[in-house]
Amino acid sequence: MATVPGQLVWEIVKTNNCFLVKQFGRGNAKVQFSKETNNLCNLNSYKHSGLANKKTVTIQPADKGEGVVLATTKTKKQNKPKVSVNKSILKKEFSRMSKAVANQVVDNYYRPDLKKFALARLSVISKSLRVAKSGAKQRNRQA
Repeated sequence: MATVPGQLVWEIVKTNNCFLVKQFGRGNAKVQFSKETNNLCNLNSYKHSGLANKKTVTIQPADKGEGVVLATTKTKKQNKPKVSVNKSILKKEFSRMSKAVANQVVDNYYRPDLKKFALARLSVISKSLRVAKSGAKQRNRQA
């Protein structure tokens, strides 16, 4: 089975798909978002589309709040969606996780244009997984 080029898929999918969310602002300014799983910015554009691109990056929280899942797609397994994803769980501190994401996305020449977006998503998810410190509350001492 031959694979379909990404530009053709994007032209078919860009206006009508089940992941599309349209919000209308003031006047004619409309913003289109997307709920695709492989879309880092959740924007409806060819650059960020998980449906049209062969190489995609996904960063999501892991099950039970135990780290972050970094998933990339294999380019040669496009016809088998179940097998087409490489998943790795990152459980270290933020600086090590950010180095791992940068290495995976940029240094392997995978998708260097998505480095900024991947690190931003990693930052937001790691902040949401942090547990607040529970200790003795300090009282205000007034003299």
